[in-house]
Amino acid sequence: MLPAEDLVETGGSQDYMIRMGILQVLKTQFLCHLIICYVFLVSGIIINLVQLCTLPLWPINKQLARKINCRLGYSISSQLVALLEWWSGTECTLYTDPESYKLYGKENAIVVLNHNFEIDFMTGWTFCERFGVLGVLAKKELSFVPVIGWMWYFLEIVFCKRKWEEDRKTVVESLQNLRDYPENFWFLLHCEGTRFTEKKHKISMEVAEKKGLPKLKYHLLPRTKGFCVTVQNLRGTVTAVYDSTLNFRNNEMPTLLGVLNGKKYHADLYVRRIPLDTIPEDESECAAWLHKLYQEKDEFQEHYRQTGRFPGPITSPPRRPWALLNWLFWVCLLVYPLCMLLLQLLLSGSTFTVVCTFVFCIAVSVGIRWMIGQTEIDKGSNYGNKDMQMNNN
Repeated sequence: MLPAEDLVETGGSQDYMIRMGILQVLKTQFLCHLIICYVFLVSGIIINLVQLCTLPLWPINKQLARKINCRLGYSISSQLVALLEWWSGTECTLYTDPESYKLYGKENAIVVLNHNFEIDFMTGWTFCERFGVLGVLAKKELSFVPVIGWMWYFLEIVFCKRKWEEDRKTVVESLQNLRDYPENFWFLLHCEGTRFTEKKHKISMEVAEKKGLPKLKYHLLPRTKGFCVTVQNLRGTVTAVYDSTLNFRNNEMPTLLGVLNGKKYHADLYVRRIPLDTIPEDESECAAWLHKLYQEKDEFQEHYRQTGRFPGPITSPPRRPWALLNWLFWVCLLVYPLCMLLLQLLLSGSTFTVVCTFVFCIAVSVGIRWMIGQTEIDKGSNYGNKDMQMNNN
Protein backbone atom coordinates (compact mmCIF):
# COMPACT_ATOMS: atom_id res chain seq x y z
CA MET A 1 0.00 0.00 0.00
CA LEU A 2 1.08 3.58 -0.64
CA PRO A 3 1.81 5.81 2.37
CA ALA A 4 -0.98 8.21 3.31
CA GLU A 5 0.94 11.26 2.08
CA ASP A 6 1.50 9.57 -1.29
CA LEU A 7 -2.19 8.78 -1.55
CA VAL A 8 -3.06 12.41 -0.83
CA GLU A 9 -0.54 13.62 -3.40
CA THR A 10 -1.76 11.13 -5.99
CA GLY A 11 -5.37 12.06 -5.34
CA GLY A 12 -4.55 15.75 -5.67
CA SER A 13 -2.78 15.15 -8.96
CA GLN A 14 -5.73 13.17 -10.27
CA ASP A 15 -8.15 15.95 -9.27
CA TYR A 16 -5.93 18.48 -10.99
CA MET A 17 -5.78 16.38 -14.15
CA ILE A 18 -9.55 15.95 -14.13
CA ARG A 19 -10.08 19.70 -13.73
CA MET A 20 -7.63 20.45 -16.53
CA GLY A 21 -9.30 17.85 -18.72
CA ILE A 22 -12.72 19.40 -18.14
CA LEU A 23 -11.32 22.86 -18.87
CA GLN A 24 -9.73 21.64 -22.09
CA VAL A 25 -13.00 20.06 -23.23
CA LEU A 26 -14.80 23.30 -22.36
CA LYS A 27 -12.41 25.27 -24.57
CA THR A 28 -13.40 23.19 -27.60
CA GLN A 29 -17.12 23.89 -27.24
CA PHE A 30 -18.87 25.98 -29.86
CA LEU A 31 -20.68 28.05 -27.22
CA CYS A 32 -17.33 29.23 -25.79
CA HIS A 33 -16.11 30.11 -29.28
CA LEU A 34 -19.33 32.00 -29.94
CA ILE A 35 -18.93 34.04 -26.75
CA ILE A 36 -15.26 34.83 -27.46
CA CYS A 37 -16.01 35.94 -31.00
CA TYR A 38 -19.13 37.84 -29.92
CA VAL A 39 -17.05 39.81 -27.42
CA PHE A 40 -14.36 40.49 -30.02
CA LEU A 41 -16.78 41.59 -32.74
CA VAL A 42 -19.07 43.74 -30.58
CA SER A 43 -16.22 45.38 -28.63
CA GLY A 44 -14.41 45.93 -31.93
CA ILE A 45 -17.40 47.63 -33.53
CA ILE A 46 -17.84 49.82 -30.44
CA ILE A 47 -14.17 50.82 -30.62
CA ASN A 48 -14.40 51.44 -34.39
CA LEU A 49 -17.29 53.83 -33.72
CA VAL A 50 -15.28 55.64 -31.05
CA GLN A 51 -12.36 55.85 -33.51
CA LEU A 52 -14.73 57.38 -36.03
CA CYS A 53 -15.56 60.06 -33.46
CA THR A 54 -11.87 61.03 -33.31
CA LEU A 55 -11.90 62.24 -36.93
CA PRO A 56 -12.86 65.86 -36.02
CA LEU A 57 -9.87 65.92 -33.65
CA TRP A 58 -7.32 65.22 -36.42
CA PRO A 59 -7.18 68.76 -37.90
CA ILE A 60 -7.12 70.26 -34.40
CA ASN A 61 -4.57 68.05 -32.64
CA LYS A 62 -3.26 65.26 -34.87
CA GLN A 63 -0.83 63.86 -32.29
CA LEU A 64 -3.51 63.58 -29.60
CA ALA A 65 -5.81 61.82 -32.07
CA ARG A 66 -3.00 59.38 -32.88
CA LYS A 67 -2.37 58.62 -29.20
CA ILE A 68 -6.07 58.01 -28.57
CA ASN A 69 -6.32 55.70 -31.56
CA CYS A 70 -3.24 53.77 -30.40
CA ARG A 71 -4.98 53.00 -27.10
CA LEU A 72 -8.23 52.12 -28.82
CA GLY A 73 -6.41 49.89 -31.31
CA TYR A 74 -4.61 48.16 -28.45
CA SER A 75 -7.97 47.35 -26.87
CA ILE A 76 -8.84 45.34 -30.01
CA SER A 77 -5.54 43.72 -30.93
CA SER A 78 -4.66 42.76 -27.35
CA GLN A 79 -7.73 40.52 -27.29
CA LEU A 80 -6.02 38.28 -29.84
CA VAL A 81 -2.86 38.39 -27.73
CA ALA A 82 -4.89 37.32 -24.69
CA LEU A 83 -6.46 34.53 -26.76
CA LEU A 84 -3.01 33.17 -27.64
CA GLU A 85 -1.30 33.73 -24.28
CA TRP A 86 -4.06 33.03 -21.75
CA TRP A 87 -6.75 30.97 -23.50
CA SER A 88 -4.43 28.79 -25.58
CA GLY A 89 -1.54 29.03 -23.11
CA THR A 90 0.97 29.22 -25.95
CA GLU A 91 4.54 29.76 -24.73
CA CYS A 92 6.89 32.19 -26.45
CA THR A 93 10.68 31.95 -26.24
CA LEU A 94 12.99 34.63 -27.59
CA TYR A 95 16.53 33.99 -28.85
CA THR A 96 18.56 37.19 -28.92
CA ASP A 97 21.67 38.77 -27.47
CA PRO A 98 21.32 40.61 -24.12
CA GLU A 99 22.60 43.95 -25.44
CA SER A 100 19.94 44.07 -28.15
CA TYR A 101 17.26 42.96 -25.70
CA LYS A 102 17.77 46.17 -23.68
CA LEU A 103 16.74 48.26 -26.71
CA TYR A 104 13.56 46.39 -27.66
CA GLY A 105 10.51 48.56 -27.14
CA LYS A 106 12.63 51.71 -26.77
CA GLU A 107 13.27 52.42 -30.45
CA ASN A 108 11.52 52.38 -33.80
CA ALA A 109 12.48 49.40 -35.95
CA ILE A 110 11.79 47.55 -39.19
CA VAL A 111 10.98 43.89 -38.47
CA VAL A 112 11.75 41.38 -41.24
CA LEU A 113 9.81 38.20 -40.43
CA ASN A 114 9.41 34.89 -42.27
CA HIS A 115 5.85 34.11 -43.38
CA ASN A 116 5.18 30.39 -42.86
CA PHE A 117 2.36 30.06 -40.34
CA GLU A 118 -1.32 30.90 -40.08
CA ILE A 119 -0.85 32.58 -36.70
CA ASP A 120 2.51 34.25 -37.25
CA PHE A 121 0.75 37.62 -37.00
CA MET A 122 -0.63 36.69 -33.56
CA THR A 123 2.76 35.49 -32.40
CA GLY A 124 4.38 38.66 -33.69
CA TRP A 125 1.78 40.77 -31.87
CA THR A 126 2.45 38.81 -28.68
CA PHE A 127 6.16 39.59 -28.76
CA CYS A 128 5.41 43.21 -29.67
CA GLU A 129 2.93 43.52 -26.81
CA ARG A 130 5.47 42.27 -24.30
CA PHE A 131 7.69 45.19 -25.27
CA GLY A 132 4.84 47.69 -25.40
CA VAL A 133 4.66 48.19 -29.16
CA LEU A 134 2.42 46.99 -31.98
CA GLY A 135 2.92 47.33 -35.72
CA VAL A 136 2.12 45.79 -39.09
CA LEU A 137 2.17 46.20 -42.87
CA ALA A 138 -1.05 44.76 -44.27
CA LYS A 139 -2.38 43.73 -47.64
CA LYS A 140 -5.07 46.04 -49.03
CA GLU A 141 -7.85 43.45 -48.82
CA LEU A 142 -7.61 43.42 -45.02
CA SER A 143 -8.53 47.10 -44.83
CA PHE A 144 -12.13 46.06 -45.58
CA VAL A 145 -12.30 43.38 -42.87
CA PRO A 146 -14.53 44.64 -40.03
CA VAL A 147 -12.93 45.51 -36.68
CA ILE A 148 -9.25 44.75 -37.42
CA GLY A 149 -9.09 46.35 -40.87
CA TRP A 150 -10.96 49.44 -39.72
CA MET A 151 -8.79 49.68 -36.61
CA TRP A 152 -5.65 49.56 -38.78
CA TYR A 153 -7.02 52.37 -40.93
CA PHE A 154 -7.13 54.70 -37.91
CA LEU A 155 -3.66 53.54 -36.85
CA GLU A 156 -2.33 54.68 -40.26
CA ILE A 157 -1.19 51.20 -41.16
CA VAL A 158 0.46 50.95 -44.58
CA PHE A 159 -1.86 48.95 -46.85
CA CYS A 160 -0.49 47.54 -50.09
CA LYS A 161 -2.17 45.86 -53.08
CA ARG A 162 1.05 43.94 -53.80
CA LYS A 163 1.27 45.51 -57.27
CA TRP A 164 4.36 47.65 -57.02
CA GLU A 165 3.41 50.09 -59.78
CA GLU A 166 0.25 50.98 -57.81
CA ASP A 167 1.76 50.59 -54.33
CA ARG A 168 4.89 52.71 -54.58
CA LYS A 169 3.31 56.16 -54.24
CA THR A 170 0.91 55.04 -51.49
CA VAL A 171 3.66 53.29 -49.55
CA VAL A 172 6.01 56.27 -49.75
CA GLU A 173 3.31 58.67 -48.56
CA SER A 174 2.35 56.36 -45.69
CA LEU A 175 5.98 55.91 -44.64
CA GLN A 176 6.51 59.67 -44.62
CA ASN A 177 3.52 60.00 -42.30
CA LEU A 178 5.28 57.75 -39.79
CA ARG A 179 8.23 60.11 -39.43
CA ASP A 180 6.48 62.14 -36.72
CA TYR A 181 4.48 59.30 -35.16
CA PRO A 182 4.18 59.94 -31.39
CA GLU A 183 4.52 56.29 -30.30
CA ASN A 184 7.32 53.77 -30.76
CA PHE A 185 6.47 51.41 -33.61
CA TRP A 186 7.81 48.26 -35.25
CA PHE A 187 7.20 48.24 -38.99
CA LEU A 188 6.59 44.62 -39.96
CA LEU A 189 7.72 43.40 -43.39
CA HIS A 190 7.12 39.97 -44.91
CA CYS A 191 9.65 40.45 -47.71
CA GLU A 192 8.61 37.18 -49.34
CA GLY A 193 5.32 38.91 -50.18
CA THR A 194 3.11 35.92 -49.37
CA ARG A 195 2.99 32.83 -47.17
CA PHE A 196 5.35 29.97 -47.93
CA THR A 197 3.86 26.98 -49.75
CA GLU A 198 5.62 24.24 -51.67
CA LYS A 199 4.06 25.40 -54.93
CA LYS A 200 5.16 29.01 -54.44
CA HIS A 201 8.61 27.87 -53.30
CA LYS A 202 9.11 25.84 -56.48
CA ILE A 203 8.20 28.82 -58.68
CA SER A 204 10.34 31.16 -56.59
CA MET A 205 13.40 28.95 -56.90
CA GLU A 206 12.92 28.74 -60.68
CA VAL A 207 13.10 32.53 -60.72
CA ALA A 208 16.21 32.43 -58.50
CA GLU A 209 17.88 30.06 -60.97
CA LYS A 210 17.04 32.34 -63.92
CA LYS A 211 18.45 35.36 -62.10
CA GLY A 212 21.57 33.55 -60.90
CA LEU A 213 20.63 33.97 -57.23
CA PRO A 214 21.42 31.36 -54.55
CA LYS A 215 18.48 29.05 -53.92
CA LEU A 216 16.70 29.05 -50.57
CA LYS A 217 15.40 25.97 -48.80
CA TYR A 218 13.00 27.44 -46.24
CA HIS A 219 12.07 30.82 -47.74
CA LEU A 220 10.75 32.35 -50.93
CA LEU A 221 12.90 34.76 -52.87
CA PRO A 222 12.60 38.15 -51.09
CA ARG A 223 11.00 40.99 -52.99
CA THR A 224 13.47 43.80 -52.60
CA LYS A 225 11.72 46.95 -53.84
CA GLY A 226 9.40 47.38 -50.87
CA PHE A 227 12.21 46.80 -48.41
CA CYS A 228 14.54 49.30 -50.12
CA VAL A 229 11.85 52.00 -50.26
CA THR A 230 11.00 51.40 -46.60
CA VAL A 231 14.65 51.74 -45.55
CA GLN A 232 15.08 54.88 -47.67
CA ASN A 233 12.02 56.62 -46.25
CA LEU A 234 12.46 55.65 -42.61
CA ARG A 235 16.13 56.61 -42.25
CA GLY A 236 16.39 59.02 -39.35
CA THR A 237 13.14 57.68 -37.87
CA VAL A 238 14.02 54.00 -37.51
CA THR A 239 17.30 53.01 -35.88
CA ALA A 240 17.50 49.27 -36.61
CA VAL A 241 16.26 46.30 -38.58
CA TYR A 242 15.18 43.29 -36.51
CA ASP A 243 15.89 40.17 -38.54
CA SER A 244 13.31 37.77 -37.09
CA THR A 245 12.81 34.07 -37.77
CA LEU A 246 9.84 32.22 -36.27
CA ASN A 247 9.37 28.50 -35.71
CA PHE A 248 7.12 26.25 -33.65
CA ARG A 249 8.44 23.26 -31.74
CA ASN A 250 7.82 19.66 -32.76
CA ASN A 251 7.27 20.77 -36.39
CA GLU A 252 3.76 21.91 -35.51
CA MET A 253 1.74 24.03 -37.94
CA PRO A 254 -0.52 26.01 -35.60
CA THR A 255 -3.85 27.41 -36.76
CA LEU A 256 -6.20 30.08 -35.46
CA LEU A 257 -8.86 27.40 -35.08
CA GLY A 258 -6.44 25.40 -32.93
CA VAL A 259 -5.83 28.46 -30.73
CA LEU A 260 -9.58 28.99 -30.42
CA ASN A 261 -9.89 25.33 -29.32
CA GLY A 262 -7.36 26.05 -26.56
CA LYS A 263 -4.52 24.06 -28.10
CA LYS A 264 -1.16 24.99 -26.63
CA TYR A 265 1.82 25.66 -28.89
CA HIS A 266 5.39 26.74 -28.24
CA ALA A 267 6.82 29.49 -30.41
CA ASP A 268 10.56 30.13 -30.81
CA LEU A 269 11.63 33.47 -32.27
CA TYR A 270 15.20 34.34 -33.21
CA VAL A 271 15.93 38.07 -33.48
CA ARG A 272 19.10 39.84 -34.63
CA ARG A 273 19.33 43.60 -34.25
CA ILE A 274 21.05 45.20 -37.25
CA PRO A 275 21.72 48.98 -37.08
CA LEU A 276 20.02 50.72 -39.98
CA ASP A 277 23.11 52.76 -40.81
CA THR A 278 24.94 49.54 -41.77
CA ILE A 279 22.46 48.87 -44.60
CA PRO A 280 23.46 50.34 -48.01
CA GLU A 281 21.49 53.32 -49.28
CA ASP A 282 21.93 52.48 -52.97
CA GLU A 283 18.93 50.45 -54.19
CA SER A 284 20.92 47.73 -55.98
CA GLU A 285 23.30 47.34 -53.04
CA CYS A 286 20.36 47.30 -50.62
CA ALA A 287 18.71 44.55 -52.70
CA ALA A 288 21.91 42.49 -52.64
CA TRP A 289 22.09 42.99 -48.87
CA LEU A 290 18.52 41.67 -48.47
CA HIS A 291 19.25 38.58 -50.58
CA LYS A 292 22.26 37.86 -48.38
CA LEU A 293 20.09 38.31 -45.29
CA TYR A 294 17.67 35.65 -46.53
CA GLN A 295 20.52 33.25 -47.20
CA GLU A 296 21.50 33.70 -43.54
CA LYS A 297 17.88 33.24 -42.45
CA ASP A 298 17.88 29.96 -44.35
CA GLU A 299 20.95 28.86 -42.39
CA PHE A 300 19.21 29.71 -39.11
CA GLN A 301 16.21 27.62 -40.16
CA GLU A 302 18.49 24.71 -41.04
CA HIS A 303 20.16 25.01 -37.63
CA TYR A 304 16.73 24.90 -35.96
CA ARG A 305 15.64 21.84 -37.94
CA GLN A 306 18.79 19.98 -36.97
CA THR A 307 19.08 21.01 -33.31
CA GLY A 308 15.56 22.05 -32.28
CA ARG A 309 16.74 25.51 -31.27
CA PHE A 310 18.17 28.72 -32.64
CA PRO A 311 21.73 29.88 -31.88
CA GLY A 312 22.35 32.28 -29.02
CA PRO A 313 21.03 32.84 -25.49
CA ILE A 314 17.39 32.32 -24.53
CA THR A 315 15.12 34.94 -22.99
CA SER A 316 11.45 34.70 -22.08
CA PRO A 317 9.95 38.20 -22.00
CA PRO A 318 7.40 38.25 -19.16
CA ARG A 319 3.72 38.38 -19.95
CA ARG A 320 2.07 41.68 -19.20
CA PRO A 321 -1.37 41.55 -17.50
CA TRP A 322 -2.94 44.32 -19.59
CA ALA A 323 -4.10 42.13 -22.47
CA LEU A 324 -5.90 39.77 -20.08
CA LEU A 325 -7.41 42.61 -18.03
CA ASN A 326 -8.67 44.32 -21.19
CA TRP A 327 -10.19 41.05 -22.38
CA LEU A 328 -11.90 40.38 -19.03
CA PHE A 329 -13.25 43.94 -19.00
CA TRP A 330 -15.02 43.43 -22.32
CA VAL A 331 -16.26 39.97 -21.31
CA CYS A 332 -17.82 41.37 -18.12
CA LEU A 333 -19.29 44.32 -19.98
CA LEU A 334 -20.82 42.41 -22.89
CA VAL A 335 -21.64 38.84 -21.81
CA TYR A 336 -24.11 39.66 -19.00
CA PRO A 337 -26.48 41.73 -21.18
CA LEU A 338 -26.22 39.06 -23.88
CA CYS A 339 -27.27 36.35 -21.42
CA MET A 340 -30.17 38.47 -20.14
CA LEU A 341 -31.32 39.18 -23.69
CA LEU A 342 -31.20 35.52 -24.69
CA LEU A 343 -33.05 34.54 -21.51
CA GLN A 344 -35.82 37.04 -22.21
CA LEU A 345 -36.09 35.86 -25.79
CA LEU A 346 -36.40 32.22 -24.76
CA LEU A 347 -38.93 33.01 -22.01
CA SER A 348 -41.04 35.05 -24.40
CA GLY A 349 -42.32 31.83 -25.92
CA SER A 350 -42.39 33.38 -29.38
CA THR A 351 -41.40 30.86 -32.03
CA PHE A 352 -40.44 33.68 -34.38
CA THR A 353 -38.11 35.22 -31.79
CA VAL A 354 -36.44 31.89 -31.03
CA VAL A 355 -35.94 31.17 -34.75
CA CYS A 356 -34.50 34.65 -35.34
CA THR A 357 -32.09 34.17 -32.44
CA PHE A 358 -31.02 30.80 -33.83
CA VAL A 359 -30.50 32.28 -37.31
CA PHE A 360 -28.51 35.15 -35.81
CA CYS A 361 -26.19 32.71 -34.02
CA ILE A 362 -25.66 30.77 -37.25
CA ALA A 363 -24.90 34.01 -39.12
CA VAL A 364 -22.37 35.01 -36.46
CA SER A 365 -20.70 31.60 -36.60
CA VAL A 366 -20.47 31.79 -40.42
CA GLY A 367 -18.97 35.27 -40.19
CA ILE A 368 -16.46 34.07 -37.62
CA ARG A 369 -15.50 31.12 -39.79
CA TRP A 370 -14.98 33.48 -42.72
CA MET A 371 -12.66 35.70 -40.67
CA ILE A 372 -10.70 32.64 -39.52
CA GLY A 373 -10.49 31.54 -43.14
CA GLN A 374 -8.58 34.72 -43.98
CA THR A 375 -5.63 33.33 -41.97
CA GLU A 376 -5.61 29.81 -43.42
CA ILE A 377 -2.65 28.92 -45.62
CA ASP A 378 -4.62 26.70 -47.99
CA LYS A 379 -7.00 29.60 -48.62
CA GLY A 380 -4.27 32.18 -48.95
CA SER A 381 -3.69 34.42 -51.91
CA ASN A 382 -2.45 33.22 -55.29
CA TYR A 383 0.18 35.92 -55.14
CA GLY A 384 3.50 34.37 -56.05
CA ASN A 385 2.01 31.41 -57.86
CA LYS A 386 2.72 32.84 -61.31
CA ASP A 387 6.13 33.16 -62.86
CA MET A 388 5.39 36.68 -64.12
CA GLN A 389 4.49 37.77 -60.60
CA MET A 390 7.61 36.35 -59.09
CA ASN A 391 9.64 38.23 -61.67
CA ASN A 392 8.14 41.50 -60.51
CA ASN A 393 10.92 41.97 -57.99
